[in-house]
Amino acid sequence: MKKGYFTFVLHSHLPYVRNAGRWPHGEEMIHEALAETYIPLLNALHELKDEGVKPRLTLGLTPILVEQIKDKDVLDHFALYAQEKLQAATDDQARFVREGETHLAYVAGFYQDYYRRILTTFNDWYHRDVVGAFRRLQDEGILEILTSAATHAYLPLIERDSSIFGQLNLGVETYRRTFGRAPRGIWLPECGYRPAYYREDGTPVYKPGLEEFLAEFGLQYFFTDTHVIQGGRMLGKVAGDVFGPYGTVPSRKLVVKVDERAEPVEKTTFRPYYVQSTHVAVYGRDERTGLQVWSAAHGYPGDYVYREFHRKDAVSGLQYWRVTDNSGDLGRKQPYDPNRAFAQTQAHAEHFCQLVNGLVADYHAAHGSPGVVVSAYDTELFGHWWFEGVNWLKDVLRELSKSDTVELTTAGDYLQAYPPQEVVTLPESSWGMGGGHWTWSNEQTAWMWPLIHAAERRMEQLVEQYPTAEGDRLTVLNQAARELVLLESSDWPFLVSTGQAKDYANGRFQSHLARFNTLCYLAEKGDLGESDRLVLETAWDADNPFAFIDYRTFRNREGRNPQGAWPATE
Repeated sequence: MKKGYFTFVLHSHLPYVRNAGRWPHGEEMIHEALAETYIPLLNALHELKDEGVKPRLTLGLTPILVEQIKDKDVLDHFALYAQEKLQAATDDQARFVREGETHLAYVAGFYQDYYRRILTTFNDWYHRDVVGAFRRLQDEGILEILTSAATHAYLPLIERDSSIFGQLNLGVETYRRTFGRAPRGIWLPECGYRPAYYREDGTPVYKPGLEEFLAEFGLQYFFTDTHVIQGGRMLGKVAGDVFGPYGTVPSRKLVVKVDERAEPVEKTTFRPYYVQSTHVAVYGRDERTGLQVWSAAHGYPGDYVYREFHRKDAVSGLQYWRVTDNSGDLGRKQPYDPNRAFAQTQAHAEHFCQLVNGLVADYHAAHGSPGVVVSAYDTELFGHWWFEGVNWLKDVLRELSKSDTVELTTAGDYLQAYPPQEVVTLPESSWGMGGGHWTWSNEQTAWMWPLIHAAERRMEQLVEQYPTAEGDRLTVLNQAARELVLLESSDWPFLVSTGQAKDYANGRFQSHLARFNTLCYLAEKGDLGESDRLVLETAWDADNPFAFIDYRTFRNREGRNPQGAWPATE
């Protein structure tokens, strides 16, 4: 008898890097993810189907990622990238044979087989339509695909309701156009959450909680980190074991609404809860299963037989070494053995499945009801960072499909079968370092936010000034709205804060801001000269996601009342 449920929740996101150069920062980010994560994941799911297994999981695809991996230029460039990798492995093998490096020549042969398979499945199985392949798996009931904010904007720090609404509107509309249905669930970028509050700057203005925006779009559920539900310290998703306590959040006069539904006596991540005064549910991610992957000390990816991410061949850039030890000394790394590494995923999958079976059985024994284990990760961890990770996912799904205790599900299906009976009030929070906003707002990024907030207000002013724009002005205003949402991406402050690509992120932020300001000037100018049209064409060539964007979406929406009504449109 099945006693409970399990779902992987994989959050897939990359910044907007279409035609923005290549290695080390640029479109190659997408090429790597396609070759090492997204296409291998599709292959794994199809292989399980061929075995007679019905794998089920919840997969987030952010709108800006969807726009890029269905872009013809990006896909053409990816095919060239994969062919280059295949040629590099071929050249490496010849070099290693000449040098008498028999084992490294064998690994180079492995890479040749790997990239041939990626190219074959990309071209022949999926006909270069990766997004369509994910759509078909959702239509078959294998996946449930989540939406997100359009460009992964960090919503708690967005100032104007118009931008929060606009980001979510674009996210939902992109989903409808891409997947042919309305989304049920959403991954809030970085699990960033903002409760309802009153802004105190003269006359108090009601600022809705994010769950109220989600309800407006018919979204039924979202996710948060363990510590937000249960309190205490949080499990970090970046290097290191555990981060905490909560980070600092702005001082706000929060709104507590009357809700007749019961509050839980003891909160758990084994079931969802409705969020204050709405029928939007929240899931907390399970910390114990998360620790098995995220933990630097105890996580599976640190096993010594797995491929070392950081050491690369000086000629080809391919990775020929294994983790070896925990010293961090790249010079001590020993040669990688793919056969041994991929065999190890089965042992780690069995350990993980034992953990899941035990968690589900223990919850059922204690509560007499079927709970759900929500195991949430960044998708790119699997395959890209942990090269063997997609194989581990496949092994876990296969093993759990045979479990007498656990049923594979999706977050939406579990919610439909077991709707919440209790309601919670969530604190302002994220799954970033410290559980607050520091990762996106700190001494290195503080200069960005006033510029974003000023752009939000300027967009509102242009909508008010030109409510029925036509012709060139309409084109210019829509491109300005496109630059606004790209400016708002959480990726730019994130890359600055983490030090991964500080100069690159600063440059990208400033380029979107400059284009936005120039386009606002052109909108006010009206008649465009030849040089003005060149500026507009250049902006479109660089930044063309969301072809259907409507600048009017970003009208002023301040002043929504606590009962949920927006101000009337003039």
